[in-house]
Amino acid sequence: MNAYWQCFNGILLRECLRFVLQRTRFLSALVRPLLWLLVFAAGFRAALGIAIIEPYDTYIPYEVYIIPGLACMILLFNGMQGSLSMVYDREMGSMRVLLTSPLPRPFLLGSKLLATSLISLLQVYAFLAIAWLYGVQPPAAGLLLALPALLLVALMLSALGLLLSNAIRQLENFAGVMNFVIFPLFFLSSALYPLWKMREASQWLYWLCAINPFTHAVELVRFALYERFNLLALAVCLGLTVLFTLLAILTFNPQHAALRKPR
Repeated sequence: MNAYWQCFNGILLRECLRFVLQRTRFLSALVRPLLWLLVFAAGFRAALGIAIIEPYDTYIPYEVYIIPGLACMILLFNGMQGSLSMVYDREMGSMRVLLTSPLPRPFLLGSKLLATSLISLLQVYAFLAIAWLYGVQPPAAGLLLALPALLLVALMLSALGLLLSNAIRQLENFAGVMNFVIFPLFFLSSALYPLWKMREASQWLYWLCAINPFTHAVELVRFALYERFNLLALAVCLGLTVLFTLLAILTFNPQHAALRKPR
């Protein structure tokens, strides 16, 4: 058990050092949601006024409504960036060296996902602190209750990123694949607008948003942040986390050289 703990601490320390040294990554993770909060929210507020959390008929200001979606945006981008670091690690050999450890591969990859998720949580709460100073203040108890929900979502999105990185052989294709995943997941969700607004606009668009895993991730965090519980969102996120993690572990191949072009 001591060997497992030391291994996890080593992986976590490596991710922390990478996070500290890559300050631009931290700033870029904050700029995106803050831009939506400080600039775009003004226009959406004029159009929507107040938003509603279904099915409790709870009306809240629009800036407060989108906070969970913007927090999940940070987790989404970090999950995808974490998969990019996995591609580099796989190519440079550090991941192959790690996998020479006598510890099981599922534990090593799971530790990598957990470490990445914990770093993402630091960025989320930094964003929530700035939003609090700006005047967007969710319930204080909700900030604590949302912690396990945010961790589950971070694990789910990190596992999805790892699964996608397993299929990427050339680094040149990485940006295109990630954008093809990130933007549909984010915009076809309830991160920025309630699903009932989607249903009023288009029934088929509503169903696309309803089956989007990111929608359930946002709703899980949103309900937890406002001291509510969403069983469906929890079940979907928990099931997809297990599924993505298993598939990522089974399809992971440290011998893939993502930076080498096939002959």
